[in-house]
Amino acid sequence: MLHEILLSLSGQPSPLFRPEKEQDARVQDDFALLSPPEKALLANVAHLSQLHAQLRTHSSEISSGHRSVVCRAVTTAIVAYHLDQFQQKIIDVEAAILAEDSGYVGGYGIVPLSIIVGEFTPWVRRMEWLWDLVQFIQPELKRAGRSHGCTGAALIDHLRAECQTGYLDIKEMAEHLVTAAETAWMKQLSMWLLYGNLPMYGKLDFFIQEDRDSEDDNTQFTLHTDLLPKFVTAQTASSILFVGKSLNHIRAKRKLTAGVSMAPVSLYEEHMGQLAGLTSPISSLKFSTAVDSIRISLSQSTLSKLLPLPKILETLTLLHDFLLLGRGEFAIALVSHADSWVEESRRRGSVSRNNVSGRLDSMAIKEGDVMTALAQAWSELFSLQKEEDPGDEELELARDLLRLTISHPKGGRAMTPSQGSSSVAEISRVLFDDLLFPTPTNLTAQVRAPLDLFLSSSDIAIYSKIHSYLLGIRRAQIRLGDLWKRTSLRRNHPTPWGPPRSNSAFGQNKLQAGRERDNVRIQQMRPIWATGSACLFVLSEIGSFFQGEVVNESWQHLREWIEGDTSSTASSSESRPGTATSSKPSRTPGAKSPDQRSAQQTFPPGAPSMARHDPEALTVAHRRYLASLVQSLFLTDVPFTSTLRAQLANIDRFVALTIRLESIQRNMDLETDEGVVDALVDYAQEEREVWHELRATRDAMETGIRDLVGSLRDMDDHRSGEGRPVDFATNGAMGPSARGGLGFNHYEPRQAAGVDRLLMKLDFWQPPQ
Repeated sequence: MLHEILLSLSGQPSPLFRPEKEQDARVQDDFALLSPPEKALLANVAHLSQLHAQLRTHSSEISSGHRSVVCRAVTTAIVAYHLDQFQQKIIDVEAAILAEDSGYVGGYGIVPLSIIVGEFTPWVRRMEWLWDLVQFIQPELKRAGRSHGCTGAALIDHLRAECQTGYLDIKEMAEHLVTAAETAWMKQLSMWLLYGNLPMYGKLDFFIQEDRDSEDDNTQFTLHTDLLPKFVTAQTASSILFVGKSLNHIRAKRKLTAGVSMAPVSLYEEHMGQLAGLTSPISSLKFSTAVDSIRISLSQSTLSKLLPLPKILETLTLLHDFLLLGRGEFAIALVSHADSWVEESRRRGSVSRNNVSGRLDSMAIKEGDVMTALAQAWSELFSLQKEEDPGDEELELARDLLRLTISHPKGGRAMTPSQGSSSVAEISRVLFDDLLFPTPTNLTAQVRAPLDLFLSSSDIAIYSKIHSYLLGIRRAQIRLGDLWKRTSLRRNHPTPWGPPRSNSAFGQNKLQAGRERDNVRIQQMRPIWATGSACLFVLSEIGSFFQGEVVNESWQHLREWIEGDTSSTASSSESRPGTATSSKPSRTPGAKSPDQRSAQQTFPPGAPSMARHDPEALTVAHRRYLASLVQSLFLTDVPFTSTLRAQLANIDRFVALTIRLESIQRNMDLETDEGVVDALVDYAQEEREVWHELRATRDAMETGIRDLVGSLRDMDDHRSGEGRPVDFATNGAMGPSARGGLGFNHYEPRQAAGVDRLLMKLDFWQPPQ
């Protein structure tokens, strides 16, 4: 029977025990020679035997078919080390019995069953823990209903948590398996971190994967935080993504970047030494330090040539000047030509004559129409240049990179933090992209290599959202301001007919009737002009606050940080929209270029010389700058954006109705004064309809102004933390709020003035009675 017990412990089927499907194995009831105490002792042996057999079976299945290399490595370590230790224990016990060791064999060659069971009692807890671990990796497929099980990151986190136990043997086993898991994970990581290649095996379980949904011709990579072990911080993961993308880009574009060579062999050996120096369990701080060292080393050797500071500044300046409306003439030209196209389409009959409000919802628009409007805007900007002036290289670059396209929904695909930044998810879903044209359009910038290492598609998406938002406000200002250019609506000075008709009673009566008619119209229009003036005032103050206090000041702050001029503060205090001249940096005698400033800046003792201009540090700073813009522009406040969007729609309707009223009154005057009659149109009835809708729109605008100011007051009441730094630690894409890693000169975005600054100006306005 001893041999049967030892064979069953080795995982062999035995007639002593009867396997149960859902319960532990039990001793056969038909063995009459076994006493009840012996059956009770053999119950533990039966349970251990079943666990051993199940562990080998399930571990072999996981090692051969699981998608995670980490899970395979752990189950292989279970079989190759821990189960082999158990098997060796069985052999040792058997050898001791055969050698008649006194510790096992008593008098008359009797081997007490209790001694045999006691030798394997500690293994029951170990086997049960290993079985729970295997079940955690991959539950039984029939019960779980899934084919893959847990991820490598979840297994590493689970094993690191299991190390905190009161059982010394379980702790040693967990530490050994943690070493196996982290070694397999580090092998995957080294392929990406040293060569820019995704791992050949288990790539679906790696936290960096190809973005198959990307429309870009270049290979894009995304960060999946759910596949990331907990000891890897968000910023470290972002650094790993940046380093691998850089190496991948350099290798893929080697022909295009002939002047940039791959890292030397000695650099690879240094990087491998830094990774090899990490011991299990991996310390989060040591791991972050090693990744930062690799990033700084790569930046000093290769990326400083691939992404020079002037190139990054040129791109950021272009985005500020055109997508953030730093150049005011571009916004004016774009709005002007877009409105011209809409007016031309209306004249061609795209809008029905019965649609007195001028609604353009049903107007058909094609891709070529928006491209034509943008091309006309470029032509107008180029025509403003003088022949003696040097060529505007920024304008040439903007025409080459910027595209105005119709927005197409991408199947409801949500933007994730791995594709950009967390602020995208926080931006209000209220859309402003259908204000320029009846169809939603977006102004975007093409990100070409190697700038795709610095700017992601989600960064450009945020710029496009901010552009639509600011352009909607600027367009409403322009359209309201243009109403004051229509002199006939504001005042009219009818000219006497002159003799002999003016000397007659008919002529004098006609002139008097015309003056009375104009006086009535002017009196009717006074509330309209009052509401329009109030709305223009509110929009002007909001637009000036956004453009001057938020956008321009934040950009100056970021630019000074990039150029290294930290001793000076932002000097631009203008609140009016910029122009081509004002948007360019001022050149003072003796001023240094960005390259000269970067060469002369100082760093703390022991810090790398490339810390300030490390491309990833600039990337993190830029995304923190974007997150600050999104919050300072109130784009995360849904009530405010909803109210503003409704008000902008009311303004469009208000302007369209006012212009339509002017046209109707002109035609009515021709009928009355000159006898020009259009039998197909009843202008008097149209005038009554327009006046009815205009008064209703005026009331809606006044309500919208009150709601707009009220939402700002609510925002001011709820923003109790106004003036303190904004927390950007939502995920790694936007950068953490606190980072003390090697080589990071932390950038703190400028905190714009609070809502109270804007409310102080708006409180002077009182709605017209």
